[in-house]
Amino acid sequence: VQLQASGGGLVQAGDSLTLSCAASGRTFGTYAMGWFRQAPGKEREFLATISRSSEDIYYTESVKGRFTISRDNAKNTVYLQMNSLKPEDTAVYYCAGRSTAYTHTYYATATAYQYWGQGTLVTVSS
Repeated sequence: VQLQASGGGLVQAGDSLTLSCAASGRTFGTYAMGWFRQAPGKEREFLATISRSSEDIYYTESVKGRFTISRDNAKNTVYLQMNSLKPEDTAVYYCAGRSTAYTHTYYATATAYQYWGQGTLVTVSS
């Protein structure tokens, strides 16, 4: 599967932004999906993950309450809605996918994922 992330850009602190990640192929519904980010000079950081069914979601503490992950299996797309953005949210954001036979499984580590999008840059100015 190929993943294409989009929706990044330059915003001001406090603004909202929604990232999209479109997947190719007809098996998107069998993938658990995740969002990660990597700021300059830092390691890739897990943000959020969602199971195949959308029933199971997990966030890292730093974005809980501000970011929302969702998916539309009919559109082969996973989203990351980001509210109350802060300058420290500036990073390249990546989506990732992992094929799984389990409806309620999600993955919070980068090494668990098989497929990665190319990244989309989010810059938050103060």
